[in-house]
Amino acid sequence: MKFLSTAATFLLCAAPFSVTARSLDFFDIQTPIKAEGKHVEGENPLEYCSDPSSYILQIEKVDLSPNPPLPGHTLTISAKGTFNERVEKGAYVLLEVKYGLITLVRQKADLCDQIVNVDLECPLEKGEMTLTKQVDLPSQIPPGRYKVHADVYTADDRRITCLDAPNVEFKRNFL
Repeated sequence: MKFLSTAATFLLCAAPFSVTARSLDFFDIQTPIKAEGKHVEGENPLEYCSDPSSYILQIEKVDLSPNPPLPGHTLTISAKGTFNERVEKGAYVLLEVKYGLITLVRQKADLCDQIVNVDLECPLEKGEMTLTKQVDLPSQIPPGRYKVHADVYTADDRRITCLDAPNVEFKRNFL
């Protein structure tokens, strides 16, 4: 589950999927992915779930390289934003990952347990934060459309951020 966990952690901070499927080949070239709703600035497929002006995390920019992410390659995630207040232990994320119409993950996860995947730890201090993380994506990600939704809250249920990646597609190589 490295790919899904990394994608979810990436969503949490802006925000381990090992697929046990038969070996598949993929195109090395895909169209860059962009959000269709209120887009998060930068080269990414992220959009806000609602007006982000009241969120505790104000995201300035998120870049993915390469965009779109490619199976079997290293994905570099760069993000910059500002926490309007300190985020303490007890914060949590409501995470949902879908593959086509199939829900792969629907869970409530402890934010502090998840952010260690991007070399952060709680508490997250008030102020500006810059994050750069490299992730090796498995080469055997099944082709299809993935949708990721992460709604992040403080321990007392105030929204930190809410992000969607509604249209991430991996294609099969027919060559």
